[in-house]
Amino acid sequence: MFPALSYADDPSAAQLNMGLNALWIMVSAVLVILMQGGFILLESGSTRMKNAGHVAGKTIFTLGLCSLVYWAVGYGFTFGTDNAETTLSKFIGIGEFFFNPSIVAAQDAPYPLTIFFLFQLAFAAISLSIAWGGFAERAKLSSYLVFTILFTAVIYPVVAHWIWGGGWLAKDGAQDYAGSTVVHLTGALAAFAATVLLKPRIGKFNKDGSANEILGHNQVYSALSVLLLWVGWFGFNAGSAVSVGEGFFGYVAFNTQLGAAGGAVAALLISWLVAGKADITSMLNGALAGLVAITASCAFVDPWAAVVIGLVAGILVVFSVKFFEKIKVDDPIYALSVHGVAGIWGTLANGIFATQTLAEQVGVGRGGLIDTGSWHQLWIQFESVVVCGAFVLAASFLILGVMKMIMGFRVTEEQEIIGLDLSEHGTYGYPEQMKKAQQNL
Repeated sequence: MFPALSYADDPSAAQLNMGLNALWIMVSAVLVILMQGGFILLESGSTRMKNAGHVAGKTIFTLGLCSLVYWAVGYGFTFGTDNAETTLSKFIGIGEFFFNPSIVAAQDAPYPLTIFFLFQLAFAAISLSIAWGGFAERAKLSSYLVFTILFTAVIYPVVAHWIWGGGWLAKDGAQDYAGSTVVHLTGALAAFAATVLLKPRIGKFNKDGSANEILGHNQVYSALSVLLLWVGWFGFNAGSAVSVGEGFFGYVAFNTQLGAAGGAVAALLISWLVAGKADITSMLNGALAGLVAITASCAFVDPWAAVVIGLVAGILVVFSVKFFEKIKVDDPIYALSVHGVAGIWGTLANGIFATQTLAEQVGVGRGGLIDTGSWHQLWIQFESVVVCGAFVLAASFLILGVMKMIMGFRVTEEQEIIGLDLSEHGTYGYPEQMKKAQQNL
């Protein structure tokens, strides 16, 4: 699981290497955890004022609950060794319950496992936050509690084990450096199941099928959120090197920046060309889509390919948003387009643009179609998208479907109209502004 240390003749060099790696992974973990602030601003800015306090509060609550569940179950299922010689055990990845660093500290890892745990926890929490896009403005607080437990204990760890924890897709050669599939596609498909079962928000679609635009309350929040997420992504992608080494994490960060830039520029220009106006929301979605898409390939591709991957992601996200609206899927935070469609593209793009040299340097898989002339890696990437996507969809629909039957997970019409701030928490996120609004009615 971990590369062996090569400092047997120089203990001081090994200690320095351990310290530098620990510092870099800890900084990266903090950057990724701070991305939760970006999600708070993104989701609140993209929804209505009457739900802003709810968005902020449930994000902090679910981050805390996710941390406990990932410590108790998720990490062991993702990275633990198989404890039984059964087909089922090897398929889903059964590890130790309760991550205990005093037990696993003997493993020959070039960094403290407590810090690695925090880094991996941050990824699980991001995937969970993406899933909340499908719940926005209409789900009960209790549904966040139940789904957090099951998503963090069952859904996310299985996909992460298959690709990152030495599972069967990893053995097949699947390449997903920082999580276009593991984190983003997983979260997006859980969001898709939720938004389908919850049905659209009140007033989103007319009887003739046409859509009404439900504007978010603060576009400045949305723009600031993208900047925060963009910065956090350097921890997300470059941190996945999990070592200082010879500075390869800088190359990963370089490609990350190019992918994001390509996505932002392409989405703005395409929206301008198609609609006659340069749409800011499309541009923000494009930047995030570029980041999502380059996440799988940031360590495997040349810089020109990172730009292409970002550009294509920016174009795809503009048309994807229109497509989901056309088929009457209400996606307030655009999770399906930004994290789902771009996640699929980014995973497949690895099989097209990855170079043999970089794949060998990373130590995973092989070069893609352009570099090697072989379709093999593209097929492996396609396999990982289909298999992981099918599992997440099936598990999410099953869990949420049972929740819907037993407890119901959409608020009442009256609660939705007055807003989740008041109906779920008894106060508004903007009490003074809401008071003024009520006085003006």
